[in-house]
Amino acid sequence: VFPSLAKAQASVANEVYRELGQPSVFLFCPTEYCSSLCSPSPSQSCYLLTIGQELLPGIGVIWTGPKVVSQELSAALLEEVEGVLRRRPVIWDNLYANDYDCRRVFLGPYTGRAPGLMAKLHGLLLNPNCELQANFVPVHTLGSWFRSELAGCAHPDHPGMETVEAPGDSLGPQEGSYSPQDALELALSDWVAEIHRQALETGR
Repeated sequence: VFPSLAKAQASVANEVYRELGQPSVFLFCPTEYCSSLCSPSPSQSCYLLTIGQELLPGIGVIWTGPKVVSQELSAALLEEVEGVLRRRPVIWDNLYANDYDCRRVFLGPYTGRAPGLMAKLHGLLLNPNCELQANFVPVHTLGSWFRSELAGCAHPDHPGMETVEAPGDSLGPQEGSYSPQDALELALSDWVAEIHRQALETGR
C-alpha cells in the first residue's frame, strides 16, 4: 500500500493523532532517532525527509542526539534536525539510562549540553537509571540546568552556559550560567538532607 516505511509510519501516526482529537502532546519516535542511525546524515536521510514532509505539524518527533546515548548535544546538530523534520525535536535524553547495563549507575551532574539549547527544543525527556533513588542527582542537576536556561532566555545578553574552571580557579560561574560542579554540590547537599529526613521518619 505504501511506497516506503516512512510514508506508512507517518500515515498511521497522522490517523491516530486525528482520531484522538489532535492532543497538545503527541510524540512520534522515528526509526532513525539519532545521527548514528541515519544514512548518510540526518539532513540527507530520505527517511527523515519523508517523515518531516508527511507528519502533521502538531506531532512532536523524538531525537536522542548524535548517538543513542549522547555525551554531548550541540546547537548545530539540533538546527540540522529541525531543518529536516520541519519542527524542533523533543530530546529523549539517555545520558543516565542504564537499562542496557544494570551493573552501572550514573550519578554525575547533567552536563554536555550546549548553552542556549532549550530555545532549540520542543521538549526534553530524561531517561533515568533503573534504580529510583539513584536519580536524585540527575534530576536535581537537570533542574539547575533548566533554571539557568530560563535565566538565559530572560536575559539574552547573558545566555546560560557551562563553565569549565581550571584547577585552583577561585572565580565562580557568571550570573545566569550553569556550572555542572556547582549543580552537583548543591544536589549532593540536598540529597544528604533528604536521606536524613527519611531516616528520622517513624518506622524507617
